[in-house]
Amino acid sequence: MSKIIYQEKNGVAIISVDRPEALNALNREIIDDLEKRIDDIAENENIRVLVIGGAENFAAGADIKGMVECDPEEAKAFTFNSCYNKIMNLSIPSIAAIDGYALGGGMELALCCDLRIAAETAKVGFPEINLGIMPGAGGTIRTPRLIGYAKACELILMGNQVSAAEAEMIGLVNLVVPKEQLMETAMKWAEKLAKKAPVALAAAKKMIRTGLTMPTIEEGVAYEADAWAKLFSTEDQKEGMRAFLEKRKPEFLGK
Repeated sequence: MSKIIYQEKNGVAIISVDRPEALNALNREIIDDLEKRIDDIAENENIRVLVIGGAENFAAGADIKGMVECDPEEAKAFTFNSCYNKIMNLSIPSIAAIDGYALGGGMELALCCDLRIAAETAKVGFPEINLGIMPGAGGTIRTPRLIGYAKACELILMGNQVSAAEAEMIGLVNLVVPKEQLMETAMKWAEKLAKKAPVALAAAKKMIRTGLTMPTIEEGVAYEADAWAKLFSTEDQKEGMRAFLEKRKPEFLGK
């Protein structure tokens, strides 16, 4: 029986882990099911935003029982990188709605999303160092790009959990809300994004990520200008600007 719950609402795909007995800890079966869902979403033109969450807990890390006796080759096969990279590379925006624990592999899952909203009661971090290992699904790579070298070192090397308030303060999450407002807020953000021009959203998301890898600002700005200009070949650009001039809401078709 799948431990992944999937829903669609108003162009928004909602995925949650359903393994409460293990605080939604992630195992190979869950990640494989999640990856299949992500593949389906990538091919579905009706889905414009992805929300990933979990009742009571986002995901309290990876399942240690499945890893403890691994040798290096088995450990490498256990990593969640294929799935996580697919989430990161989706053309549509993604939002992590973080309730309860988001630790280790769970926090790395949240980092794959473009935006992160946390409940006031959430706890996040990378406890891997306390187990004699380190993050292995992008934690050491994505975290410093998001919050800087020093804070990333503090989180990863100390292995401490931090509160939602501190996570917001250091830029690890975008917004903290009361627990009872978490999914409501995530859906408000998602539905707002779903009304934007899909082609422009995809271009902007790609440009933000690409810009981080550019060796100089000048090269990044030149690449951005080309991407910006190409949007003027789209129907959505014409619709958006005409709607603005005609003082009406645009109806974007993703073309």
